[in-house]
Amino acid sequence: MTTIRLTMAQALLKFLDQQYVSVDGTETKFVQGVMGIFGHGNVTGLGEALENSAGNLKFIQGKNEQGMVHAATAFAKQSNRLQIYACTSSIGPGALNMVTAAATATVNRIPVLLLPGDNFASRQPDPVLQQLEVANDYTISANEPFKAVSKYWDRITRPEQLMTAAVQALRVLTDPAETGAVTLALPQDVQAEAYDYPLSFFERKVHYIDRRPAASDAVARAAQLMRRARKPLIIAGGGVLYASAEQELAAFAAAYCIPVAETQAGKSALPWNHPLNVGAIGVTGTLAANTLAQEADLIIGIGTRYSDFTTSSKSAFCNPGVRFLNLNVSAFDSSKLNGTAITADAKAGIQALAAALQTADYKNDHDLSVIGELKHEWDVEVDRLFAVEHEAGMAQTRALGVIQETIDPSSIIVCAAGSLPGDLHRLWRPAEPKTYHMEYGFSCMGYEIAGAFGASLAEPDRDVYAIAGDGSYLMLHSELVTSLQEGRKFTILLFDNHGFQCIHNLQRSQGSAGFGNEFRYRRGNRLAGDFMPIDFAGHARSLGAKAYKASNPEQLRAALLAAKQETVTTLIEISVVPGTHTDGYKSWWNVGVAEVSASPKVVQASEAMKAKLKSITLTS
Repeated sequence: MTTIRLTMAQALLKFLDQQYVSVDGTETKFVQGVMGIFGHGNVTGLGEALENSAGNLKFIQGKNEQGMVHAATAFAKQSNRLQIYACTSSIGPGALNMVTAAATATVNRIPVLLLPGDNFASRQPDPVLQQLEVANDYTISANEPFKAVSKYWDRITRPEQLMTAAVQALRVLTDPAETGAVTLALPQDVQAEAYDYPLSFFERKVHYIDRRPAASDAVARAAQLMRRARKPLIIAGGGVLYASAEQELAAFAAAYCIPVAETQAGKSALPWNHPLNVGAIGVTGTLAANTLAQEADLIIGIGTRYSDFTTSSKSAFCNPGVRFLNLNVSAFDSSKLNGTAITADAKAGIQALAAALQTADYKNDHDLSVIGELKHEWDVEVDRLFAVEHEAGMAQTRALGVIQETIDPSSIIVCAAGSLPGDLHRLWRPAEPKTYHMEYGFSCMGYEIAGAFGASLAEPDRDVYAIAGDGSYLMLHSELVTSLQEGRKFTILLFDNHGFQCIHNLQRSQGSAGFGNEFRYRRGNRLAGDFMPIDFAGHARSLGAKAYKASNPEQLRAALLAAKQETVTTLIEISVVPGTHTDGYKSWWNVGVAEVSASPKVVQASEAMKAKLKSITLTS
């Protein structure tokens, strides 16, 4: 057996550099590079390997460990999970900074490979700088928390263990049903230890992502269920986009006159003006989609995990005879809501179901003109919201309308948290697939800017816009600097509404007078003074970005046009009136409201919540 002597870190990079994926006969290099921040726990091991033995892997210097993992996640998401960046950190705080972003990737079913440094396997220098000591179990380190948020976790305590662990890591990363964060904890001494690795370990490896076919019996059961349905409704999730099944979805919906509602992850699977696209569903849904959901006797979920925002906390589907047909590559998701499952690739599953229904001459009771009228009414409402004027300044929906009409339809918007995802889900009008990049599985504040950087890496020829609130910007904006370093321009549309207004609005809707969510100066024992004047544009300029300010539609339109001409990352600080977001449209969200409170309004809200729960029939 021919071998080559390498450190474990060098061997890991050499292995990763030879990994490819193949879908429908098209091969793609899977691992594009490594994002990293060095410390004593990785700089002399993996750092040395990246410096001297990286092969074709590109190194990108992160500025915040959570931010760089968000960027890697967004890159993989925008690349349809066919390309990834690995992420490396030192031990202790650097590693723990990646945990939140690891959960973000896992919840959203996005592959990301994490390579945190770890304690010395030899234990001789213990406790090493930044080591977490657990007195009753010395095998525990700061990397154990990754177990809860990883789809595969391992610790490489001997260099030869890499050969097993790396193969298992790639198995999970390239499996559409099981993918998410994968963590390989790398003790800092083992990273530098040498071993005679067989050359066969470094041969070019193609991971064939075969489309999982739908079982014939499952298709027959599903077709039988559909033949009985008079008012079916399709819910298109992210699995439609990841399977590149947009055309199949459109053809299927058109063939059988079935309206299509969208989750946050599935939005843009159909163009907004498709005659059967009734838009967003659930808590942040359109009136058209939520009306049809209440009437539906069959919900056909394609590539969705049925979050509470999709199901309006399981209250969206009011028909007492409603049934669920779930097409998902993951059995975990296809079994939800006690539904009839087709565990298969979205494209393969749609094709199989269409073929089964074609032979049965399936028809339902939907009237295209009725669906068209619901769509028209909603389009009129969106136009109204995009044009709304507010005496105190620019409404949030007005600002979104200006952005929608000004930027190129092929542009990618990136968002994640606050009130903006709700407004974008309801109002944004994507014309092309993959132009709506929303992280709403974990809705992680701070994803927006790092995510826009990752999306710009994946699609450098498109304009990318991070749409973020002031709260998200303050939480995490570090990868703005990385975008300048890498020459990957995107535009930050920062909505300044003086705080965490989404949650401020939620608490006020449940009886609170408002507490702890606005950026106000302290007055006595409360944050009840004036709003804090924060110069976000000035801050961005101090980092090297270009920046503009806009407080009315004309200024915003001019700033957008100017930003498009800039060659580096640009921030537009947009002043909007707090509380001018969308709400309602037959939506509801179940939140826990205090049963006992010194505030009568809170108690009243709690009673109203209980009454609502009694009045609805929750789906299983």
